Amino acid sequence: MVAVHLEHKRLHAVAPKTFQLKDQGLVFQRAAVRAPEVLPLYGSSELLSPLAEKAGVFFRNAPTGFQVEPVGKVGTTPLIMLQELAALGPDLRGRKIGISLSAVWFVAPDITSYSYEGNFSLFAASELAFGNALDFDLKRDIASRMLQFPRTMKKSPLLEFALRRLVSGGPLDRIIFYALRPLGKVQNAILDLQDHFEALIYILHEPKSRASLHPQMIDWPSLIAKASETANASEKQNVAPGTDQHVAPRRGDAWFLEQLGKARQWTDLELLLRVLTKIQARPLLLSMPMDGEFYDQMGISRSVRESYYTKMRALAQRYNFEAGCFTIVFSMISFMGVCRAVDWVSMFCSSNSQRGAAACYWP
Repeated sequence: MVAVHLEHKRLHAVAPKTFQLKDQGLVFQRAAVRAPEVLPLYGSSELLSPLAEKAGVFFRNAPTGFQVEPVGKVGTTPLIMLQELAALGPDLRGRKIGISLSAVWFVAPDITSYSYEGNFSLFAASELAFGNALDFDLKRDIASRMLQFPRTMKKSPLLEFALRRLVSGGPLDRIIFYALRPLGKVQNAILDLQDHFEALIYILHEPKSRASLHPQMIDWPSLIAKASETANASEKQNVAPGTDQHVAPRRGDAWFLEQLGKARQWTDLELLLRVLTKIQARPLLLSMPMDGEFYDQMGISRSVRESYYTKMRALAQRYNFEAGCFTIVFSMISFMGVCRAVDWVSMFCSSNSQRGAAACYWP
């Protein structure tokens, strides 16, 4: 098939880029996970910054032996990520991937309908429902969450009907769901052909730049020192005397703990971890650092903010990820904006492959 040939031929030129077809389709994601020299990195708005230090740009020439493929845009939360990863299914078995999480998700009641609908992929959702990667119980738990955003279901009455049968879960509902799977497979085949066609159009119209992959020695200590200097300079500018500062509303420790306890993103993150376990992927979880200055203004103490990190570690340990192939990385670099913080962490973790040392962050 011409489209598949071109997708793999142009993979290294396309991998570092961020664009909607990659985020909401599966063609380029699938090509990336099948290429051992490409590391998929799933995240949100931090992937879109124009800074040169972001992972996709920094690794575009594979200086340490691999490229980084960013996947995601503003509002790409765990509920969206898990649908895409479940759709890729067996292709991710034993595969290393990066997952970037924003701390602010876990102190908000829930994601907005706007952000979820803007990132929803009918193809990924349909593959999750009618594919073979997940068991019935896990599909049911995910379907229950997906149905809380009913406007996305208008794209496919078949998908909505199947998800409702999953959630009901009775003997007759199971029979009906499995009877619907052949129709679902047909829908997936049609969506797959559409995805390949759109990918072909994109490739034929994109600028024909050739990817130049070559290893090089990287001075990691200097890069990390530069990041620290940039962060310190940014902090000084933010607190310069005589400047007008936006004062955060005072909330307090009790409010923070209450928000942390009721945020729905913890449920979505656990569903994501269950999906990763089921498909036997090897993820690296990157957690954004909290903006300490902002939360100080809100009256939330540092010791209470640690509750977020403690809860995140406990959730990973519940799935035995921390002792196995799942490692949590928290940025120790001063908070300097969402994008730069996660990118420097990802680069530092990846440097182990070049230095030949034991991968302390990613066994």
